[in-house]
Amino acid sequence: MSHLSSANWHFIVMIFASILVLIFVIRLLISKDRFLQMKKVIITLSVLVVVAGMLLGKFGANWGLPWWIYYPVPMLLTLILPPLILKFDARQSLIYILLSFLSAPFIHIFFSFFMGWGEYLPFWKIPYWKSFVT
Repeated sequence: MSHLSSANWHFIVMIFASILVLIFVIRLLISKDRFLQMKKVIITLSVLVVVAGMLLGKFGANWGLPWWIYYPVPMLLTLILPPLILKFDARQSLIYILLSFLSAPFIHIFFSFFMGWGEYLPFWKIPYWKSFVT
């Protein structure tokens, strides 16, 4: 049986966390009834946007893609697809875009501070909580 490296394990956990955060953001913006009615679409959309975006962002350069694909395409997938597919109005779209931009730093801060995993946004150093007590 093969062993997952810690970097691969972290990446998988962060994908799941990002999917949950995206679903949470969508739930904040639409009614409970609409959320329940569209649950399968929302889950599928969230998985597609997050997995495709994170794979492109992480491996795009290794796959030989130009930077102008593996940097902006994940962001555009995240910013455009949910409001378009879920038919957000202008207010919902603006709030969604704001929360989308805040969600990546939130996830990074959470995993960096509580788990010591700094690779989500490696250019932004957040101290691990244990560094304050040891």
